[in-house]
Order: sequence, then structure tokens, then C-alpha cells
Amino acid sequence: MAHEPELHHMTIHGHRVAYRTAGDGDGPLLVLVHGITSTSATWEPIMPRLAERGFSVLAPDLLGHGESAKPRGDYSLGAYASGVRDLMVALGHERATFVGHSLGGGVAMQLAYQFPERCERLVLVDSGGLGREVNLLLRAATLPGAEYVLPLLATGGLLDAGRSVGRLLERVGLRVMTDVEEMARGHASLQEPGARAAFVNTLRTIIDPGGQRVSATDRLYLAENVPFLTVWGARDPIIPVEHGYATHELVPNSRLEVFDDAGHFPHVDEPQRFADLLLEFIEGTEPAAVESWEWRDLLLTSTE
Repeated sequence: MAHEPELHHMTIHGHRVAYRTAGDGDGPLLVLVHGITSTSATWEPIMPRLAERGFSVLAPDLLGHGESAKPRGDYSLGAYASGVRDLMVALGHERATFVGHSLGGGVAMQLAYQFPERCERLVLVDSGGLGREVNLLLRAATLPGAEYVLPLLATGGLLDAGRSVGRLLERVGLRVMTDVEEMARGHASLQEPGARAAFVNTLRTIIDPGGQRVSATDRLYLAENVPFLTVWGARDPIIPVEHGYATHELVPNSRLEVFDDAGHFPHVDEPQRFADLLLEFIEGTEPAAVESWEWRDLLLTSTE
């Protein structure tokens, strides 16, 4: 049985899509969606554990990221959601538990909103789209001319310096090394012009100089019939953990788990704990099966 992640490629709508899979393909599907400048490789530490428990795991490289194509085109959350849906259908999958990290959380919420019949559960990990606040560097990257500055930020010397600072901070008790390494890896990818253009285009659809411009909080009531888990690193320097607490208050039947020692990448900081939490949540809940009339009733309640 294929427990270890395997990298595949497929052409959809004329564009190459890279994706990793684990499991035999017959078990319940988990779709893992990475964050901005990241790739499906971010999920590799947890994929074997999920596959061992009988799940089929699918982790795409979103367009503009990793080994997927980087075309000129639409990099909105809606376009990303449609792309993930198309990959699922092409591989013969109808429904899934959607797990999204950072930007991928926004994509996962968009999937659940656009295609509720395909969403069995929703898991958000240090997700975007749940509040205005976001790291200053991401806001600055939306300014005019940022695409010309980004190659300088992606130079090897600067990234190595960042790693050195991260190691120094760890020595005094601040666990930020994972964040530094993951962000350095992501910024290194921006040396490629196609990836840089995709990054800027994506960022400007969701963030402006004042903060996050896309919010799902007015639609979270639609999640009341879907098992909903939010995971956050208490030391997240990118998106504050307060967004997780606020989301939990808006959806009272949701579950919130905070990893006290983790930063923006709790699934990388503590992969075993994260995988076990995800398995416990999935195995302890019934998959949603939202009917069209239920969706209509939920929408109508918002008009009252």
C-alpha cells in the first residue's frame, strides 16, 4: 500500500498541475491545500500517517506554485477552488474533507462555499480570510513596484541571514525556526519570474496595504452543518491567533485547537500531534451531506 507521498502531474485546461498522493485511492479523501509560496511538500510529514489509517490523501501544488504551471491568469480564491475541484473530479473523487493552511484556508473555505455538496468537513490551519490583521511584509508586497523588489528579498545571502537570526532567537527560547525556514524556502521560489508574478497577483486579490481585504466571517454561519475544526499556532507571526478565537466564537459548534509552542506552520512544527488531531476529528465526526434545500434555508436565514 502506498503510504509514502508520490508526486504526479496532470494537464488540466492546458496547464500542468502537480500533486502528491498517499494511500490506495479507495479510502475517504482528504484534500490538503498549502499556503502562499509554499507547495504540497509542506504536508509530506503527515501524509503517511493519514494513509496508514486508510485515508486517500491528495495535496496539489496550486497554480503558480511548486511544479504546477504559472500562467498569466486568474489567481483569485474562486479560481483556486475551481482548480482543486477540477483535479478531484479528474481523479475520480466526488467528496472530501478539506484542510487548508494560510492561503489554503481561504481556498478551503471557498471550496466549501462554492461546492457545498463536495465538502464533508472543513479544517482551517492558521487561515487567512478571518480578520483584517496580517504581517506587515505581506502588506508591503502589495504596493506598486513590489514585484521589482521581491528578487532582492529572495537572494541566498539574505535568506541565510534570516536563518541565522532564527537560530539565535531559538537559543533564547523563541521557537521561530520553522517559520524562518518555511518562509525562506517560499521566498527563494520568488526568484523565478512566473512564480513572482503569481505571488503578487494572488496577494493583491486578498491583501492590500491596510491588511486582509477578503473576509469569510460574514459567511461562516454556512458552516454550522459541517464538522469544522480550526487549528492555530499561538506564536504565529503572520496571522494572529486571535483570528482563531474569533472564528470559534462565530461558529459555536466548531472546535478550536491552539498549539502553544507553534508558529505559522503547526503541521510542520508538530506533525505527529497535528496528524493525530486530524484523525481524531475526522473519525469522531460524521461527514456532512448538505442537500440543496438545506443550503437554501441557510441562505434565507441571512436575509431575515
